[in-house]
Amino acid sequence: MAERERELREALAALERGGEEEVVAAQAALVAAAERGLGERERALCGAFLRRLLRAPRPHRGWRGCFLRGPPAPALAVLEEALTAPGPNLPPGEVAEVLEQFLREGRLAALLWDVCQQQAELGHPEPRDALLSSIVCLPDRVSNKLQKNSPAVFFPQNYFPLLGAAIIQVLQNIADSLKGGSDCSISFISHILGKVCIQGRQKELLSVLVPRLTDLTKSDCIWQRICWQLVEGVPDRWMEAVVLGFVQRAPGADVLSRLLGNLVVKNKKAQFVVTQKVLLLQYGHTTAVLQNLLGYLSLDSLRRALLIKVLQELLETWGSSSAVKHSPAEQQLYISKAILICLSHLKEPEIESCRQELLTIMMEGVKCHLDSSLPQIRRLGMIVAESISSKINTDGPVLKFQYEEDGEARELKSLLVQTPPCCAVLSLPDDESEKALPLVLKSNQKSPSAAAATPNEESDELDSDDDLIPYDMSEDKELKTKAPVYIRECIEVLTSSEDVDKWEATVKALESLVRKNPAATREVSVELAKILLHLEEKTCIEGFVGLRQRAQVAVLTTDPIPVAKYLTSEFYSLNYSLRQRMDILDVLVLAAQELSYPKSHGKTKHSGTQKPCIQLLPESNSSKDWRRIVDERIKSKTRRFATGQSQVQLVSGPNEFNSIAGHFFFPLIQRFDRPLTTFDLLGEDHFVLGRLVHTLAVLMYLAVNTVAVTAMGKTLLEFVWALRFHADSYVRQGLLSCISSVLLSVPIERLLEDMTEELLEAQSWLGDVVEKDPDGDCRRLALQNLLLMENLKKKLTADPS
Repeated sequence: MAERERELREALAALERGGEEEVVAAQAALVAAAERGLGERERALCGAFLRRLLRAPRPHRGWRGCFLRGPPAPALAVLEEALTAPGPNLPPGEVAEVLEQFLREGRLAALLWDVCQQQAELGHPEPRDALLSSIVCLPDRVSNKLQKNSPAVFFPQNYFPLLGAAIIQVLQNIADSLKGGSDCSISFISHILGKVCIQGRQKELLSVLVPRLTDLTKSDCIWQRICWQLVEGVPDRWMEAVVLGFVQRAPGADVLSRLLGNLVVKNKKAQFVVTQKVLLLQYGHTTAVLQNLLGYLSLDSLRRALLIKVLQELLETWGSSSAVKHSPAEQQLYISKAILICLSHLKEPEIESCRQELLTIMMEGVKCHLDSSLPQIRRLGMIVAESISSKINTDGPVLKFQYEEDGEARELKSLLVQTPPCCAVLSLPDDESEKALPLVLKSNQKSPSAAAATPNEESDELDSDDDLIPYDMSEDKELKTKAPVYIRECIEVLTSSEDVDKWEATVKALESLVRKNPAATREVSVELAKILLHLEEKTCIEGFVGLRQRAQVAVLTTDPIPVAKYLTSEFYSLNYSLRQRMDILDVLVLAAQELSYPKSHGKTKHSGTQKPCIQLLPESNSSKDWRRIVDERIKSKTRRFATGQSQVQLVSGPNEFNSIAGHFFFPLIQRFDRPLTTFDLLGEDHFVLGRLVHTLAVLMYLAVNTVAVTAMGKTLLEFVWALRFHADSYVRQGLLSCISSVLLSVPIERLLEDMTEELLEAQSWLGDVVEKDPDGDCRRLALQNLLLMENLKKKLTADPS
């Protein structure tokens, strides 16, 4: 070492003197010393030599060779210094060319290997933060200096795969050294991996590392140890990015197990990321990531304890009523998937040890989910409860619910079946498949003798009555019961008749009879509304619910004020089921819709045009349809300048809802905060509260241009303000819909004069909802309302009169 140090000092002195021959000899001495290996002091001398070489008044002949064949670490450091502070005789573009050649000639791998050897000689990892930063941040530094003239090799999508290839080459050298009996440090490579991942370049680097390490660790235990040491050496501050990168890009749980080993058992940070952060604090990962992660925990006996712990924590979250109320639907779907994947990996002894605990959590969790107002959440609870029940009751009865079987439900159920690590189907050669096919066919076919014997055996078992010839009933006609022709006769049949056929005919004919006889209907309208509200199905009549509802709407539209007064009062009365109360809301909305639209008294110019029709408040998708209503209303408010087809001449007529809107609206809103013995809107009956809020929003929307619209809007904003912090997302969606209907229905002059304070408070609340509400639909509706307010403000500014 002393001799090499003396040679380098002499070379530096020769470079200072500046003679051409001396400089060439000094450069050769530098390259020769680098090939024999350098200590710390020698590397410092090499750095000084290279800096002096670049500061020369004119570049010496062969100066690039010193950077490409000399010691790589000082060469990279000096080149980066020259790039950030170039001299007068060396432009940045020329420095970038040398750096590009440095990378293309594989000097990066030589640098990494040199550092690994140095750390192995020292016996402990030496901090090399400056060098680490130089390697990882090189693309940023080059692009910052050269801007658009940066060479393509320094683009992140090109540089980091090249760095990954260099890391693989160094790991190969380390594997060869270990096989040869020599020690080698991998700490610096771990630091590079961590720093690249924390800077968001996992995709570029791991797209090279993961496939190569997957192949190399298949059957080589030394490579497995190298890979485990590589990830275990990552500092804790970078561990999360590395673990997530491997989990997301591993092709399967078995590969992830080979790459990470028992990292989650040895490293507390990795354990927190895998068992807590990815599963309980995040929910944006794909199903494949969940399968990789939980499958990895299940593949080793030391890690299976963590799998059981994870399942318990997931079930506690799933069964928490607070989590069900306040977590977004996407996160609950994510947790449900994780639970089902965990269940697929459980073994029978593990299920037996926690059977009672699973049963308890299942009963609590399914109750919380079934209490939710959102159909998706209720269905998630049903599917998970069915899955847990099937696991803990393999021999006995299991839970079974009725729900819509769509793609999401099928995907969730498929997660309960554990997929093998390798699911490739071996294909037979053509000749072998042709030989195998007849064997399968023959196994499913009966022999000729068996086939011949079958009819005889079956004929012996046939009863002699089967030989009788049936009667010809082709000419028979069904006897039809005559429907009533008077309203009072309908009332008598519906209340006291025992004739089922006559009762069924009455139900089918009632709507048309009411519409044809409005005068007779008004005489008994309230009585008829009461009968229809309590009417129960006596026979299996097709579409009974729709027939009854249409009849109720017909009665309400024929005699609106007394029937609306009766229905709104009964909504808050005792001894009604939740279904009956929601029926009242649906009837009010449908009748208001019918009354607010003009009747058809003539033909439009285009016969193909349909009357605008919006189906309001269906059984489970009212919030979605309400958003469609708002979108249609916004479209009608939008001005477009274009030529095209001639506009349809719309039907005009009086708005029959104008004078009676208050009879529908105010009785519904005035008693919502008064609990009854069997009905508490602000308590456990929050689903009906959600339907009520959506109903009020639609009534407000339909009251546009009516006399009472201003008073309705002010009252509705006060109602929204009282319930704005409700825990149920379905209720909050309805409240946001109420604000939309107020902004769209109340004239802008009345908004500014009568509701300024309410609107300012609502605007502040909407901003909080956009930023903080866990439900995505609530955030979208709040943003839509803010845009509506902004549009109204612009309209007022443009037209102050």
